[in-house]
Amino acid sequence: SAVKAKVSLIEANEMGGDCLNTGCVPSKALIKSAKVAATARRAEEYGFEEHKPALNLPRLIARVRDVIAAIAPHDSVERYTELGVDVIQGYATIVDPWTVEIRDRDGGSRRLTTRSIVIAAGASPTVPPLPGMAELGFVTSDTLWDHLERCERLPQRVVVLGGGPIGCELSQCFARLGSAVSQVEMLPRLLLKEDEDVADFVTEQLRRDGVDVRCHTRAVRCEMRDGEKCLIVQHGDAEGESAVAYDLLICAVGRSARLTGFGLEELGITTDRTVDTNEYLQTLMPNIYAAGDVAGPYQFTHVAAHQAWYASVNALFGQFKKFAVDYSVIPWVTYVDPEVARVGLNEQEAKAQGIDYEVTRYGLDDLDRAICDGNAQGFIKVLTPVNSDRILGVCIVGSQGGDLLAEFVLAMKHKLGLGKILATIHPYPTWAEGNKYLAGEWRKAHQPERILRLLARFFRWQRGG
Repeated sequence: SAVKAKVSLIEANEMGGDCLNTGCVPSKALIKSAKVAATARRAEEYGFEEHKPALNLPRLIARVRDVIAAIAPHDSVERYTELGVDVIQGYATIVDPWTVEIRDRDGGSRRLTTRSIVIAAGASPTVPPLPGMAELGFVTSDTLWDHLERCERLPQRVVVLGGGPIGCELSQCFARLGSAVSQVEMLPRLLLKEDEDVADFVTEQLRRDGVDVRCHTRAVRCEMRDGEKCLIVQHGDAEGESAVAYDLLICAVGRSARLTGFGLEELGITTDRTVDTNEYLQTLMPNIYAAGDVAGPYQFTHVAAHQAWYASVNALFGQFKKFAVDYSVIPWVTYVDPEVARVGLNEQEAKAQGIDYEVTRYGLDDLDRAICDGNAQGFIKVLTPVNSDRILGVCIVGSQGGDLLAEFVLAMKHKLGLGKILATIHPYPTWAEGNKYLAGEWRKAHQPERILRLLARFFRWQRGG
Protein backbone atom coordinates (compact mmCIF):
# COMPACT_ATOMS: atom_id res chain seq x y z
CA SER A 1 0.00 0.00 0.00
CA ALA A 2 2.88 2.37 0.79
CA VAL A 3 4.11 2.07 -2.80
CA LYS A 4 0.56 2.63 -4.12
CA ALA A 5 -0.37 -0.96 -4.92
CA LYS A 6 -4.00 -1.97 -4.37
CA VAL A 7 -4.07 -4.30 -1.36
CA SER A 8 -6.83 -6.29 0.33
CA LEU A 9 -6.20 -7.76 3.79
CA ILE A 10 -8.58 -10.59 4.71
CA GLU A 11 -8.83 -11.63 8.37
CA ALA A 12 -11.17 -14.35 9.61
CA ASN A 13 -10.73 -13.69 13.33
CA GLU A 14 -9.24 -10.80 15.27
CA MET A 15 -6.89 -8.19 13.83
CA GLY A 16 -3.41 -8.58 15.30
CA GLY A 17 -3.73 -12.35 15.21
CA ASP A 18 -2.36 -14.67 17.86
CA CYS A 19 0.44 -12.35 18.94
CA LEU A 20 -1.82 -9.53 20.09
CA ASN A 21 -4.82 -11.47 21.31
CA THR A 22 -3.58 -14.73 22.82
CA GLY A 23 0.21 -14.89 22.46
CA CYS A 24 3.06 -12.43 22.88
CA VAL A 25 1.14 -9.49 24.34
CA PRO A 26 -1.05 -11.16 27.02
CA SER A 27 1.71 -13.58 28.01
CA LYS A 28 4.23 -10.77 28.55
CA ALA A 29 1.66 -8.84 30.60
CA LEU A 30 1.17 -11.97 32.75
CA ILE A 31 4.94 -12.45 33.04
CA LYS A 32 5.32 -8.89 34.31
CA SER A 33 2.68 -9.40 37.00
CA ALA A 34 4.33 -12.66 38.06
CA LYS A 35 7.71 -10.91 38.22
CA VAL A 36 6.25 -8.17 40.42
CA ALA A 37 4.94 -10.85 42.77
CA ALA A 38 8.35 -12.56 42.88
CA THR A 39 10.10 -9.26 43.57
CA ALA A 40 7.62 -8.37 46.31
CA ARG A 41 8.47 -11.60 48.11
CA ARG A 42 12.09 -10.42 48.13
CA ALA A 43 11.17 -7.10 49.75
CA GLU A 44 13.48 -7.66 52.71
CA GLU A 45 16.49 -7.91 50.39
CA TYR A 46 15.73 -4.38 49.17
CA GLY A 47 15.32 -2.84 52.63
CA PHE A 48 11.57 -3.24 53.19
CA GLU A 49 9.52 -5.18 55.67
CA GLU A 50 8.55 -8.68 54.63
CA HIS A 51 5.70 -8.61 52.11
CA LYS A 52 3.50 -11.40 50.82
CA PRO A 53 1.49 -10.22 47.81
CA ALA A 54 -2.18 -11.20 47.68
CA LEU A 55 -3.33 -11.92 44.15
CA ASN A 56 -6.55 -10.41 42.83
CA LEU A 57 -7.09 -12.59 39.76
CA PRO A 58 -9.95 -10.58 38.16
CA ARG A 59 -7.84 -7.43 38.50
CA LEU A 60 -4.82 -9.18 36.97
CA ILE A 61 -6.83 -10.41 33.98
CA ALA A 62 -8.35 -6.94 33.62
CA ARG A 63 -4.82 -5.57 33.38
CA VAL A 64 -3.99 -8.13 30.68
CA ARG A 65 -7.08 -7.04 28.74
CA ASP A 66 -6.12 -3.37 29.20
CA VAL A 67 -2.67 -4.05 27.77
CA ILE A 68 -4.19 -5.76 24.74
CA ALA A 69 -6.60 -2.84 24.26
CA ALA A 70 -3.76 -0.30 24.49
CA ILE A 71 -1.73 -2.07 21.80
CA ALA A 72 -4.71 -3.04 19.59
CA PRO A 73 -4.79 0.30 17.68
CA HIS A 74 -1.40 -0.62 16.18
CA ASP A 75 -3.12 -3.55 14.41
CA SER A 76 -6.61 -2.14 13.98
CA VAL A 77 -8.87 -2.01 10.95
CA GLU A 78 -8.88 1.76 11.26
CA ARG A 79 -5.10 2.06 11.11
CA TYR A 80 -4.74 -0.13 8.06
CA THR A 81 -7.65 1.56 6.34
CA GLU A 82 -5.93 4.91 6.90
CA LEU A 83 -2.80 3.40 5.33
CA GLY A 84 -4.83 2.65 2.21
CA VAL A 85 -5.50 -1.06 2.78
CA ASP A 86 -8.91 -2.55 2.00
CA VAL A 87 -9.54 -4.56 5.19
CA ILE A 88 -12.11 -7.33 4.83
CA GLN A 89 -13.25 -9.30 7.87
CA GLY A 90 -14.29 -12.69 6.60
CA TYR A 91 -13.06 -16.16 5.66
CA ALA A 92 -11.05 -16.51 2.45
CA THR A 93 -10.69 -19.49 0.14
CA ILE A 94 -8.27 -19.52 -2.79
CA VAL A 95 -10.34 -20.65 -5.77
CA ASP A 96 -7.51 -20.50 -8.30
CA PRO A 97 -4.13 -18.70 -8.37
CA TRP A 98 -5.81 -15.42 -9.32
CA THR A 99 -9.16 -15.61 -7.50
CA VAL A 100 -10.10 -15.50 -3.82
CA GLU A 101 -13.62 -16.11 -2.54
CA ILE A 102 -14.55 -14.39 0.72
CA ARG A 103 -17.40 -15.33 3.02
CA ASP A 104 -18.27 -12.22 5.01
CA ARG A 105 -19.24 -12.36 8.66
CA ASP A 106 -22.77 -11.34 7.74
CA GLY A 107 -23.13 -14.50 5.60
CA GLY A 108 -22.60 -12.93 2.19
CA SER A 109 -19.85 -13.87 -0.25
CA ARG A 110 -17.85 -12.23 -3.01
CA ARG A 111 -14.83 -12.83 -5.16
CA LEU A 112 -11.67 -10.81 -5.69
CA THR A 113 -9.22 -11.21 -8.55
CA THR A 114 -5.55 -10.51 -7.99
CA ARG A 115 -2.07 -10.71 -9.46
CA SER A 116 -0.52 -12.06 -6.24
CA ILE A 117 -1.59 -13.71 -2.99
CA VAL A 118 0.32 -13.85 0.30
CA ILE A 119 -0.74 -16.55 2.77
CA ALA A 120 -0.11 -15.46 6.37
CA ALA A 121 -2.53 -17.67 8.27
CA GLY A 122 -0.33 -18.23 11.33
CA ALA A 123 -0.39 -21.26 13.61
CA SER A 124 -2.47 -22.79 16.37
CA PRO A 125 -1.59 -24.85 19.46
CA THR A 126 -0.80 -28.50 18.89
CA VAL A 127 -2.99 -30.81 20.98
CA PRO A 128 -1.77 -34.40 21.47
CA PRO A 129 -4.35 -37.24 21.30
CA LEU A 130 -4.09 -37.98 25.01
CA PRO A 131 -6.92 -40.26 26.19
CA GLY A 132 -9.33 -38.51 28.55
CA MET A 133 -7.88 -35.05 28.10
CA ALA A 134 -10.74 -33.62 26.06
CA GLU A 135 -13.36 -35.14 28.39
CA LEU A 136 -11.80 -33.69 31.56
CA GLY A 137 -10.96 -30.36 29.95
CA PHE A 138 -7.76 -28.49 29.21
CA VAL A 139 -6.58 -25.12 27.96
CA THR A 140 -3.92 -24.00 25.48
CA SER A 141 -2.05 -20.74 25.18
CA ASP A 142 -4.97 -19.59 22.99
CA THR A 143 -7.83 -20.48 25.36
CA LEU A 144 -6.09 -19.83 28.71
CA TRP A 145 -7.12 -16.17 28.87
CA ASP A 146 -10.86 -16.73 28.48
CA HIS A 147 -10.65 -19.54 31.06
CA LEU A 148 -8.91 -17.30 33.61
CA GLU A 149 -11.47 -14.57 32.99
CA ARG A 150 -14.16 -16.98 34.21
CA CYS A 151 -12.20 -17.90 37.36
CA GLU A 152 -12.66 -16.07 40.63
CA ARG A 153 -9.43 -17.46 42.07
CA LEU A 154 -6.14 -18.75 40.74
CA PRO A 155 -6.19 -22.52 40.11
CA GLN A 156 -4.46 -24.14 43.08
CA ARG A 157 -2.88 -27.02 41.16
CA VAL A 158 -1.65 -26.55 37.61
CA VAL A 159 -0.09 -29.12 35.31
CA VAL A 160 1.79 -27.82 32.28
CA LEU A 161 2.40 -30.27 29.43
CA GLY A 162 5.53 -29.29 27.52
CA GLY A 163 9.07 -28.15 28.24
CA GLY A 164 9.56 -25.65 25.44
CA PRO A 165 9.56 -21.85 25.73
CA ILE A 166 5.78 -21.48 26.18
CA GLY A 167 5.63 -24.27 28.77
CA CYS A 168 8.54 -22.83 30.75
CA GLU A 169 7.15 -19.30 30.71
CA LEU A 170 3.69 -20.37 31.86
CA SER A 171 5.04 -22.76 34.51
CA GLN A 172 7.12 -20.02 36.10
CA CYS A 173 4.26 -17.51 35.91
CA PHE A 174 1.71 -19.69 37.67
CA ALA A 175 4.23 -20.78 40.31
CA ARG A 176 5.13 -17.17 41.06
CA LEU A 177 1.47 -16.18 41.21
CA GLY A 178 0.85 -18.89 43.82
CA SER A 179 -0.20 -22.12 42.09
CA ALA A 180 1.39 -25.48 42.80
CA VAL A 181 2.82 -26.27 39.35
CA SER A 182 3.99 -29.55 37.85
CA GLN A 183 5.69 -29.36 34.47
CA VAL A 184 5.77 -32.59 32.47
CA GLU A 185 8.23 -33.01 29.59
CA MET A 186 8.71 -36.25 27.66
CA LEU A 187 12.29 -35.42 26.58
CA PRO A 188 15.34 -35.68 28.85
CA ARG A 189 15.47 -31.93 29.58
CA LEU A 190 13.72 -28.63 29.07
CA LEU A 191 14.46 -26.26 26.17
CA LEU A 192 16.02 -28.93 23.97
CA LYS A 193 17.08 -26.39 21.32
CA GLU A 194 19.28 -24.59 23.85
CA ASP A 195 22.68 -25.70 25.15
CA GLU A 196 22.63 -27.99 28.15
CA ASP A 197 24.12 -25.39 30.52
CA VAL A 198 21.35 -22.97 29.53
CA ALA A 199 18.61 -25.56 30.03
CA ASP A 200 20.09 -26.56 33.39
CA PHE A 201 20.13 -22.93 34.53
CA VAL A 202 16.47 -22.46 33.58
CA THR A 203 15.46 -25.75 35.21
CA GLU A 204 17.09 -24.79 38.51
CA GLN A 205 15.44 -21.36 38.42
CA LEU A 206 12.02 -22.91 37.81
CA ARG A 207 12.57 -25.25 40.73
CA ARG A 208 13.60 -22.33 42.96
CA ASP A 209 10.31 -20.70 41.98
CA GLY A 210 8.48 -23.83 43.12
CA VAL A 211 7.88 -25.68 39.85
CA ASP A 212 7.96 -29.48 40.10
CA VAL A 213 9.91 -30.12 36.88
CA ARG A 214 9.48 -33.68 35.61
CA CYS A 215 11.62 -34.42 32.57
CA HIS A 216 11.86 -37.79 30.82
CA THR A 217 8.23 -38.23 31.87
CA ARG A 218 5.53 -39.35 29.44
CA ALA A 219 1.91 -38.31 29.81
CA VAL A 220 -0.21 -41.47 29.42
CA ARG A 221 -3.83 -40.35 29.93
CA CYS A 222 -6.17 -38.20 31.99
CA GLU A 223 -8.69 -39.74 34.35
CA MET A 224 -10.72 -39.10 37.50
CA ARG A 225 -9.35 -40.58 40.73
CA ASP A 226 -11.14 -40.12 44.02
CA GLY A 227 -13.09 -37.22 42.58
CA GLU A 228 -9.97 -35.41 41.32
CA LYS A 229 -8.71 -34.78 37.81
CA CYS A 230 -5.38 -36.54 37.36
CA LEU A 231 -2.72 -36.78 34.70
CA ILE A 232 -1.29 -40.29 34.65
CA VAL A 233 2.42 -40.27 33.84
CA GLN A 234 5.20 -42.76 33.34
CA HIS A 235 8.76 -41.82 34.24
CA GLY A 236 11.58 -42.93 31.95
CA ASP A 237 11.62 -46.62 31.22
CA ALA A 238 9.88 -47.54 34.45
CA GLU A 239 6.85 -49.78 34.14
CA GLY A 240 4.82 -48.19 36.93
CA GLU A 241 2.56 -45.18 36.61
CA SER A 242 1.88 -42.27 38.93
CA ALA A 243 -0.91 -39.70 39.12
CA VAL A 244 -0.56 -35.92 39.24
CA ALA A 245 -3.75 -34.21 40.46
CA TYR A 246 -4.67 -30.89 38.88
CA ASP A 247 -7.30 -28.18 38.76
CA LEU A 248 -6.02 -26.78 35.46
CA LEU A 249 -4.21 -28.62 32.67
CA ILE A 250 -2.29 -26.41 30.22
CA CYS A 251 -1.26 -28.03 26.95
CA ALA A 252 1.90 -26.29 25.68
CA VAL A 253 3.58 -28.86 23.46
CA GLY A 254 4.07 -26.59 20.45
CA ARG A 255 2.20 -24.92 17.63
CA SER A 256 1.21 -26.17 14.17
CA ALA A 257 0.85 -24.09 11.03
CA ARG A 258 -2.70 -23.51 9.79
CA LEU A 259 -2.61 -25.28 6.45
CA THR A 260 -6.11 -26.57 5.70
CA GLY A 261 -9.47 -25.14 4.81
CA PHE A 262 -8.53 -22.25 2.55
CA GLY A 263 -7.76 -23.93 -0.75
CA LEU A 264 -4.15 -25.15 -0.71
CA GLU A 265 -5.14 -28.79 -1.14
CA GLU A 266 -7.27 -28.13 -4.21
CA LEU A 267 -4.44 -26.18 -5.87
CA GLY A 268 -1.94 -28.96 -5.23
CA ILE A 269 0.32 -26.74 -3.13
CA THR A 270 2.39 -29.14 -1.05
CA THR A 271 2.40 -28.94 2.73
CA ASP A 272 4.04 -31.06 5.36
CA ARG A 273 4.48 -29.17 8.60
CA THR A 274 4.51 -25.87 6.68
CA VAL A 275 3.69 -24.56 3.22
CA ASP A 276 6.44 -25.60 0.83
CA THR A 277 8.17 -22.45 -0.50
CA ASN A 278 11.39 -21.60 -2.33
CA GLU A 279 13.98 -19.05 -1.20
CA TYR A 280 11.75 -16.24 -2.49
CA LEU A 281 8.79 -17.51 -0.42
CA GLN A 282 6.96 -18.62 -3.56
CA THR A 283 4.80 -21.74 -3.45
CA LEU A 284 4.25 -24.19 -6.29
CA MET A 285 2.10 -21.44 -7.81
CA PRO A 286 4.72 -18.69 -8.34
CA ASN A 287 2.28 -15.83 -7.71
CA ILE A 288 1.19 -17.31 -4.35
CA TYR A 289 3.57 -16.59 -1.47
CA ALA A 290 3.65 -17.61 2.19
CA ALA A 291 5.03 -15.74 5.21
CA GLY A 292 5.09 -16.28 8.95
CA ASP A 293 4.28 -19.49 10.80
CA VAL A 294 2.74 -21.11 7.72
CA ALA A 295 6.08 -20.81 5.93
CA GLY A 296 8.43 -21.67 8.80
CA PRO A 297 11.10 -22.46 9.75
CA TYR A 298 10.77 -20.08 12.73
CA GLN A 299 7.60 -19.30 14.68
CA PHE A 300 8.35 -15.74 15.81
CA THR A 301 6.45 -12.52 15.18
CA HIS A 302 9.62 -10.67 14.20
CA VAL A 303 10.53 -13.38 11.68
CA ALA A 304 7.01 -13.18 10.23
CA ALA A 305 7.50 -9.43 9.74
CA HIS A 306 10.91 -10.10 8.19
CA GLN A 307 9.42 -12.61 5.76
CA ALA A 308 6.49 -10.33 4.98
CA TRP A 309 8.87 -7.76 3.49
CA TYR A 310 10.37 -10.35 1.13
CA ALA A 311 7.00 -11.81 0.16
CA SER A 312 5.51 -8.38 -0.52
CA VAL A 313 8.46 -7.00 -2.48
CA ASN A 314 8.82 -10.18 -4.54
CA ALA A 315 5.08 -10.22 -5.25
CA LEU A 316 5.16 -6.60 -6.44
CA PHE A 317 8.48 -6.41 -8.24
CA GLY A 318 9.58 -10.02 -8.80
CA GLN A 319 9.24 -9.66 -12.56
CA PHE A 320 12.18 -7.23 -12.38
CA LYS A 321 14.19 -8.50 -9.39
CA LYS A 322 13.59 -11.07 -6.68
CA PHE A 323 15.14 -11.18 -3.22
CA ALA A 324 15.99 -14.44 -1.40
CA VAL A 325 14.91 -14.30 2.24
CA ASP A 326 17.87 -13.90 4.62
CA TYR A 327 17.87 -16.14 7.72
CA SER A 328 21.53 -15.55 8.58
CA VAL A 329 20.92 -13.52 11.75
CA ILE A 330 17.71 -14.56 13.55
CA PRO A 331 17.37 -13.58 17.23
CA TRP A 332 14.86 -14.95 19.71
CA VAL A 333 14.07 -14.76 23.40
CA THR A 334 12.49 -17.15 25.90
CA TYR A 335 10.83 -14.89 28.47
CA VAL A 336 11.50 -16.85 31.60
CA ASP A 337 13.12 -14.84 34.38
CA PRO A 338 16.07 -14.49 33.92
CA GLU A 339 15.53 -14.33 30.16
CA VAL A 340 17.23 -16.59 27.62
CA ALA A 341 18.21 -14.65 24.49
CA ARG A 342 19.78 -16.27 21.42
CA VAL A 343 21.17 -15.36 18.01
CA GLY A 344 23.23 -17.46 15.62
CA LEU A 345 24.82 -20.78 16.51
CA ASN A 346 24.97 -22.33 19.95
CA GLU A 347 27.44 -25.02 20.99
CA GLN A 348 25.29 -28.04 20.17
CA GLU A 349 24.54 -26.69 16.69
CA ALA A 350 28.21 -25.85 16.01
CA LYS A 351 29.23 -29.38 17.05
CA ALA A 352 26.52 -30.93 14.87
CA GLN A 353 27.79 -28.92 11.89
CA GLY A 354 31.44 -29.76 12.58
CA ILE A 355 32.42 -26.12 13.10
CA ASP A 356 35.57 -25.36 15.12
CA TYR A 357 34.81 -22.66 17.64
CA GLU A 358 35.92 -20.98 20.82
CA VAL A 359 33.65 -20.04 23.71
CA THR A 360 34.02 -16.77 25.59
CA ARG A 361 31.95 -16.43 28.74
CA TYR A 362 31.24 -13.57 31.13
CA GLY A 363 29.35 -14.15 34.38
CA LEU A 364 26.75 -11.49 35.15
CA ASP A 365 27.41 -11.99 38.87
CA ASP A 366 30.46 -9.78 38.23
CA LEU A 367 28.49 -6.91 36.65
CA ASP A 368 28.07 -3.83 38.85
CA ARG A 369 24.55 -3.00 37.65
CA ALA A 370 23.40 -6.58 38.15
CA ILE A 371 24.70 -6.45 41.71
CA CYS A 372 22.94 -3.11 42.33
CA ASP A 373 19.67 -4.53 41.01
CA GLY A 374 19.90 -7.69 43.08
CA ASN A 375 19.82 -9.83 39.94
CA ALA A 376 23.47 -10.89 39.75
CA GLN A 377 22.95 -14.24 38.06
CA GLY A 378 23.35 -15.64 34.59
CA PHE A 379 25.98 -15.25 31.90
CA ILE A 380 26.80 -14.10 28.39
CA LYS A 381 28.28 -16.75 26.11
CA VAL A 382 29.70 -16.02 22.66
CA LEU A 383 30.97 -18.43 20.02
CA THR A 384 33.73 -17.29 17.66
CA PRO A 385 35.96 -19.10 15.15
CA VAL A 386 39.33 -20.16 16.55
CA ASN A 387 41.60 -17.09 16.91
CA SER A 388 39.00 -14.74 15.41
CA ASP A 389 36.67 -12.19 17.00
CA ARG A 390 33.96 -12.78 14.37
CA ILE A 391 30.72 -13.65 16.15
CA LEU A 392 29.15 -16.99 15.25
CA GLY A 393 26.48 -16.97 17.93
CA VAL A 394 25.47 -15.50 21.27
CA CYS A 395 23.42 -16.72 24.20
CA ILE A 396 22.54 -14.44 27.09
CA VAL A 397 20.96 -15.83 30.24
CA GLY A 398 20.08 -12.96 32.51
CA SER A 399 17.82 -10.07 33.36
CA GLN A 400 17.29 -7.81 30.33
CA GLY A 401 18.80 -10.55 28.14
CA GLY A 402 16.55 -9.77 25.18
CA ASP A 403 17.55 -6.11 25.21
CA LEU A 404 21.26 -6.90 25.66
CA LEU A 405 21.13 -9.19 22.64
CA ALA A 406 20.36 -6.34 20.22
CA GLU A 407 23.95 -5.12 20.19
CA PHE A 408 25.21 -8.54 19.15
CA VAL A 409 22.48 -8.88 16.50
CA LEU A 410 23.59 -5.57 14.99
CA ALA A 411 27.25 -6.64 15.13
CA MET A 412 26.52 -9.96 13.41
CA LYS A 413 24.31 -8.38 10.77
CA HIS A 414 26.98 -5.85 9.81
CA LYS A 415 29.94 -8.18 10.39
CA LEU A 416 31.42 -6.31 13.36
CA GLY A 417 33.65 -8.36 15.63
CA LEU A 418 34.06 -8.36 19.40
CA GLY A 419 36.90 -5.87 19.04
CA LYS A 420 34.44 -3.25 17.78
CA ILE A 421 32.17 -3.85 20.78
CA LEU A 422 35.16 -3.55 23.12
CA ALA A 423 36.10 -0.24 21.49
CA THR A 424 32.58 1.18 21.99
CA ILE A 425 31.83 3.34 25.05
CA HIS A 426 29.05 1.85 27.17
CA PRO A 427 27.49 4.00 29.92
CA TYR A 428 28.16 3.02 33.53
CA PRO A 429 26.48 1.37 35.35
CA THR A 430 24.28 -0.43 32.83
CA TRP A 431 23.45 -3.98 31.91
CA ALA A 432 24.86 -3.26 28.45
CA GLU A 433 28.33 -3.08 29.93
CA GLY A 434 28.18 -6.86 30.20
CA ASN A 435 28.55 -7.01 26.40
CA LYS A 436 31.74 -4.96 26.55
CA TYR A 437 33.15 -7.01 29.41
CA LEU A 438 32.46 -10.17 27.42
CA ALA A 439 34.46 -8.68 24.55
CA GLY A 440 37.18 -7.86 27.07
CA GLU A 441 37.29 -11.50 28.16
CA TRP A 442 37.90 -12.50 24.55
CA ARG A 443 40.70 -9.94 24.26
CA LYS A 444 42.37 -11.19 27.46
CA ALA A 445 42.32 -14.73 26.11
CA HIS A 446 44.01 -13.55 22.90
CA GLN A 447 46.69 -11.24 24.23
CA PRO A 448 49.77 -10.83 22.01
CA GLU A 449 52.17 -12.61 24.37
CA ARG A 450 55.31 -11.83 22.38
CA ILE A 451 54.51 -8.12 22.25
CA LEU A 452 53.72 -8.11 25.97
CA ARG A 453 57.09 -9.72 26.75
CA LEU A 454 58.83 -7.06 24.67
CA LEU A 455 56.88 -4.33 26.45
CA ALA A 456 57.82 -5.76 29.83
CA ARG A 457 61.50 -5.58 28.85
CA PHE A 458 61.02 -2.04 27.51
CA PHE A 459 59.46 -0.77 30.73
CA ARG A 460 62.12 -2.48 32.85
CA TRP A 461 64.73 -0.72 30.70
CA GLN A 462 62.92 2.64 31.26
CA ARG A 463 63.03 2.03 35.00
CA GLY A 464 66.73 1.32 34.78
CA GLY A 465 66.21 -2.34 35.66
